[in-house]
Amino acid sequence: MTFTEMVSAIQQIQSQLAALTPATGSTDSGAAFADALSGAGATAGTTEASATASTDGSLIDAKGVTGGDVVKDAEKYLGVPYVFGGESSSGMDCSGLVQKTFSDLGISVPRLVHEQQTVGQSVDSLKDAKPGDLIVLNGGDHIAIYAGNGMVVHAPYEGRTVSLQKAWFTDKDIVTIRRVVPATAPASGATADVAALSAMFGGSSSSSDPSSSGGTSLSSLLSTFGAGGSSSTAQQLLAARAAIAGGVA
Repeated sequence: MTFTEMVSAIQQIQSQLAALTPATGSTDSGAAFADALSGAGATAGTTEASATASTDGSLIDAKGVTGGDVVKDAEKYLGVPYVFGGESSSGMDCSGLVQKTFSDLGISVPRLVHEQQTVGQSVDSLKDAKPGDLIVLNGGDHIAIYAGNGMVVHAPYEGRTVSLQKAWFTDKDIVTIRRVVPATAPASGATADVAALSAMFGGSSSSSDPSSSGGTSLSSLLSTFGAGGSSSTAQQLLAARAAIAGGVA
C-alpha cells in the first residue's frame, strides 16, 4: 500500500466520521464515537498499578508490571541492614523486603513468608525461574527474589544487609517458587496499536525499506502526522474505524 493510498484511506475515515456526527446535538452513534475518541486519547499511557496478589494460581495484572520491575525495585534496597520484623529502608527482614518491593509497584502481598509462599503461580524448578519470582527456602523460614542468571536479592540474617548474591541452593533446598507477575510484558500500547492499524490498511508496521512492503511503513506515516507512531494516535484511528463500522451497519 503506497503512502498516497494510506493517506486517502485516512481521509475517507475522516469523511465518514463527519457524516456520522449529528447536526442537532443528539446523542446518537456520532456523539458516542466522539466520546470514545476522546476517551482513547485521555486513557493512553495510563500506568497506575493497584492489585492484590492472588492465591488461586493466577498472575497479577498490574498494568504492565513485570518480573524485571520487581528485581529493579528490590535492588533499590541493597545495603539496607537486616532488622527482624523490619519493612522499610531503615531496616527489613526477608519477607519485609518482598512486601515492600511489591508495595512500591502497587501490588499488595502478605507480610509473612508462610503467606507469601501461597501467592501467584507455582514454578516447577529453579531452571524454570524467571526474574521477579519468589523462592522460599529453609523449610519456609526464608524467602528470596530471583534476579536471573543464578542470582537472588534477599535480606539474609542479623548482621547482614540486603544483598545480591549467587544462589547457594538447589531444587532440593526449595520449598516452592512463586511467580506473582508476568515475566515479560505482553505486546501492548503503540506496538499492538500500530500492528492493528497495519492490518486494517493492509500495510506493514515495519520501519524497513518501504519497497519491501509495497509502500510507506505505518510508523513513518504516523510520524508524518506528528505522532511519531504514538499509541494515542493509533488508538484514535482504531476507534474511528470501529465507530464507523458500527455507525453504518
